[in-house]
Amino acid sequence: MNEKYIDPTSEFEDAPSFSEHRTDSEIIALFFERSETALSAVNSKYGRYISAVAMNVLGNFQDAEECVNDALLQVWNNIPPASPDNLVGYLAKIVKNISLNRYRQAHAEKRGGELASIYSELDETISGSDNVERSYENKELLSAVNAFLGKLPINKRDIFVLRYWYCMNLSDLAARVGMTENRLAVELFRTRQKLVKYLQKRGF
Repeated sequence: MNEKYIDPTSEFEDAPSFSEHRTDSEIIALFFERSETALSAVNSKYGRYISAVAMNVLGNFQDAEECVNDALLQVWNNIPPASPDNLVGYLAKIVKNISLNRYRQAHAEKRGGELASIYSELDETISGSDNVERSYENKELLSAVNAFLGKLPINKRDIFVLRYWYCMNLSDLAARVGMTENRLAVELFRTRQKLVKYLQKRGF
């Protein structure tokens, strides 16, 4: 990735207080009323956050901006009938999937770079599938992975999530958590091995 990694969590925390914005319930109600104010409310409250998610996948501001716009359009088309309980999680999932699709299209002939490396690591973890991206969309598998993450110490969980959800590269992640890259790679390997055993016991 060419551009500097953006930490979505820090972007989220640096944003204006959420008390200045509409509540998620109010925003969803605007969608159900088909009020275009819903889109500006989403962008005002969560725009920086979902932009950071897209940027970390694509590493290009223009591509990330286009994916965010596509995500907002998809949200407009989905709500209603969808009524997500966790609006920011719903938004992040949509923009990340769109960004991943954009990345795959751009690297259809040559799958190099950091994201390919990340999926290569996960390919070794999640067996029984020809395509880790498709496997990761499996609801039962996601539920099992989430349960596994919930059992990890907070620091190990944060490292795993930053690497495999936010696609943070090893050097930036190592600097963030105060580890050498080699030590971080070992830590991630051990966590993946634990995940393998956890998933195998549950039939994955």
